[in-house]
Amino acid sequence: MKDFIHEYWEGQARKHGASHEASWGDTFMIALEIDTIAKYLHDGDTVLDVGCANGYSAFQQLERHRLKRLVGVDFSGTMIAAARAAKAVRGLGGHVEFREGDIRRLDFPDASFDVVYTTRVLINLPTWEQQVQGITECLRVARPGGTVVLSEAFWEPLMLLNAMRALKQLPPLVEHDFNRYLKKERLEELLGALKLAYAVEEFSSVYYLGSRFLRELVTDPSAYPGYSNPINELFYNIERDYSGGGFGIQQAYVIRKS
Repeated sequence: MKDFIHEYWEGQARKHGASHEASWGDTFMIALEIDTIAKYLHDGDTVLDVGCANGYSAFQQLERHRLKRLVGVDFSGTMIAAARAAKAVRGLGGHVEFREGDIRRLDFPDASFDVVYTTRVLINLPTWEQQVQGITECLRVARPGGTVVLSEAFWEPLMLLNAMRALKQLPPLVEHDFNRYLKKERLEELLGALKLAYAVEEFSSVYYLGSRFLRELVTDPSAYPGYSNPINELFYNIERDYSGGGFGIQQAYVIRKS
């Protein structure tokens, strides 16, 4: 039986090549993700980007930081081929590497990296048990005192947004077939059981409230297919200075490994 999630991302890689659309069409959300993760990277760090796709975000982190080493892994071989091709175009050296890998079984020794981060990767695993495997692996390969950033999509803010949409008789937002959003309650219980300190970066709440609710009240979304509605940029610019309210489906759990 084929893994339809794997096949979906292989198809995205073939269709979009080096474009950000291989990962997601929402360029503003990708920019917010990159900005958030960038805060936890520092010059001289060794970094693991788990679920790097075609390397689009990794290359932007390399432009911002003088990293000692960056390794990107993804379970789509076609994504990795695109990342390697883009690396060659940029003329990057051996401190940057892209390889196929599975977040549930990372092929690195314990305590290999200063920072390990995911971006909408755990949500591609079909069960909570497998998501826990992925989280545990990210923690394993981070060094003591290092940082793990889980930038993922969450169920509770999806429900909050849908409650708002229902008030105005708007259809509910749904998970894609290839996504299983994490539940914040479960994740926090897990981190508590592991006695790990963490903080939550709510970096998309205003943007989601604007781009997934308010825009449909003040513009004609049918005139702007996909993520092309120009009002999205207004909410993106507000988001860069203000956030809160629990509406952001994309959030980052920043974990300090003890």
